[in-house]
Amino acid sequence: MKRTNPLIVQSDLTVLLEVDSPRYLEARGQLGKFAELVKMPEHVHTYRITSLSLWNACAAGLEVESVVDALADLSKYPPPQSVAPQLREMAGRFGALRLERLQDGELGLRVLRPGLAEELARHASLKNLLGDFWEPGVLSVEAPWRGPLKRTLAKLGWPVDDKAGFTPGAGVPMALRETCLSGKALQLRDYQTAAARRFNEGNLAGAGVVVLPCGGGKTLVGLACMVELGMQTLILASSVTAARQWKQEILDKTTLSAEDVGEYSGERKEIKPVTIATYQVLTHRETKPRKGRGDPEPETVTEPATPAGFSHFGLFDSQDWGLVIYDEVHLLPAPLFQASASIQARRRLGLTATLIREDGLETDVFALIGPKLFEIPWRELEGSGWIAPALCTEIRIPMPEHLVLDYATCGARQQPQAAAANPAKTDWARTLLELHQGEAALVIGTYLEPLKRVAEALDIPLLDGSLSHARREALFTDFRSGKVPVLAVSKVANSSIDLPDASVAIQISGQFGSRQEEAQRLGRILRPKDGRRAYFYTLVTADTVEQDFALRRQLFLCEQGYEYRLVVTDAGPPNASLVRPPASDV
Repeated sequence: MKRTNPLIVQSDLTVLLEVDSPRYLEARGQLGKFAELVKMPEHVHTYRITSLSLWNACAAGLEVESVVDALADLSKYPPPQSVAPQLREMAGRFGALRLERLQDGELGLRVLRPGLAEELARHASLKNLLGDFWEPGVLSVEAPWRGPLKRTLAKLGWPVDDKAGFTPGAGVPMALRETCLSGKALQLRDYQTAAARRFNEGNLAGAGVVVLPCGGGKTLVGLACMVELGMQTLILASSVTAARQWKQEILDKTTLSAEDVGEYSGERKEIKPVTIATYQVLTHRETKPRKGRGDPEPETVTEPATPAGFSHFGLFDSQDWGLVIYDEVHLLPAPLFQASASIQARRRLGLTATLIREDGLETDVFALIGPKLFEIPWRELEGSGWIAPALCTEIRIPMPEHLVLDYATCGARQQPQAAAANPAKTDWARTLLELHQGEAALVIGTYLEPLKRVAEALDIPLLDGSLSHARREALFTDFRSGKVPVLAVSKVANSSIDLPDASVAIQISGQFGSRQEEAQRLGRILRPKDGRRAYFYTLVTADTVEQDFALRRQLFLCEQGYEYRLVVTDAGPPNASLVRPPASDV
């Protein structure tokens, strides 16, 4: 152990990381593989090792002894003696339960830890999910309970290694083109090939999540997996715009024709060999849920989870799907977890830039979609030139004096919007756009009224949820062509929108402390730009709830290696020199 080492490992599995250590970057890279960043004040960052973070690390091929060795090698003081046994116990639970096919074709849960089978058989929350012993250490499972069982066991701390296999799925001949219809040669990058191979081959083939940065080509990985399987495929997308981008990519890069690809949305109801559906249409209710009735908790489950009132859930059984792709799986609405619980016999691929969910349902993603199979750090792709380098800057702006009392007395629920409406943000947005004149820029906001005021003051078009799909597409097209150099966008543009030329983002408000949203918004400007840097600005009203939210929102990106410049301003006019890009960027 060396006093210059950066880590202090604690018995509760929190890990402190000293920023000023010469081994800081090395340690941060190691921790990112198996721990979660909790907070990051100036000098000491706090990480936490959880069961889920370890299970995902194990699923990605990391051995627990590598974790133990890394902590010991990087620690300032010897880790507490209890840490290594805790890590081995937590990691050892991954693989202790295996779901498999029995000789008669039925499902069985094989328990590989002595004494555990009897404990699970008697557990109150599992009594309706497990059958009798088929043989010692193997409990029978009825097919409809495959998903609910995995979900419940994961929440109890026992992840299931599902080896029960999948339905064959109806075949559909398809291949990737050598040359896209757009005229570009098509060649998968090395990491895209590795991600697709990880899904289609190996110990965990057929179910799991691929994590790639925005701009890293997640769609192409999905197409590669789909083509390798050659089966009827259901693709779930976050919006109509995203669904149509998927269709464009399929037609451009595969041998499938327009007759093979259908859209199932609020506007169209096409079911074809490859069908792209939106989350919105699948979670549309025909009838209102009864007051007080929610999704059943695991301990009260008495029948397979199929939510009532969702009229389009029949799509999951309408075809002999061989593969279901969940685009932006981190956005998956809660009702679709229940639908996913009922289709565990179909292969499932989740695609995302970040597995963070602010609702705490990461465990459900793990249990029902699959473990994290492949991930590559954002900065690694940046270093290879596959995504643009980015400079992130937080600008703290004082609240005008005449509004301070109004903010203080408006109530906790109204304070986030009151902070977002700081009129000084308009002047700063104007200054930043002038600083980056000639570059394609986005002004992004969650609260519509402040966003509208900024858009009107700066005379830029606003794209929000009230616009028709045709109008949205027209604005996106004008932005991509350069006809509209600056576009104001609400949270409808947070994800799955391809704006390759955008190089500047000015965020005037966000959804509370959402790390997920921060990552998605930065992702809008990370398409490679011939080595040019992208600029991400966050305008924060000082000494308000926005300042606290901003600290949390940055966590994921800082975990990926991005550093935020902090600029604290006074009440005067904006000073462009405070935020001017480094000379090397000009």
